[in-house]
Amino acid sequence: MKEDMMSTDLDVIASRVAARLIARGETIAVAESSTGGLLSATLLAVPGASRYFLGGAVVYTAAAREALLGISLDDMAGMRSASEPYAQLLAERSRLALKASWGLAETGAAGPTGNRYGDDAGHSCLAISGPSSRVRTLETGLADRAVNMHLFAVAALSLLEEALT
Repeated sequence: MKEDMMSTDLDVIASRVAARLIARGETIAVAESSTGGLLSATLLAVPGASRYFLGGAVVYTAAAREALLGISLDDMAGMRSASEPYAQLLAERSRLALKASWGLAETGAAGPTGNRYGDDAGHSCLAISGPSSRVRTLETGLADRAVNMHLFAVAALSLLEEALT
């Protein structure tokens, strides 16, 4: 039951976001880490996804970051993963790589432990790049990996919905 309720709120937000993107004739590209593809899967589950979803990448490692988005060590100078500047860089690079109207990014520590940068489990940085840009940090205070992944995805899609409003 808990899982059904969790997926329902995510699906509802994704449907609203999809409707707005379709109505506006706009597109989205996604770069995600701690959500492990959940953002892309949720957006793709909405009928008509081919009208707005251009692609997504799970950028979970430095190797993936460089291979999928062309982000080099020089590009990372002065920043670290799981930070707002890094999330903004992911959003911008994914948007540019796919020539999308919007880029959506998430990076953090889902749990059950924190990351090597000192962030606790439940830490996520979210970013939107496009006609308007936004960044936000979420701290759930939870160690439950699956719950955090879901909460990170809800927060990221909510941030996108806010930018589209």
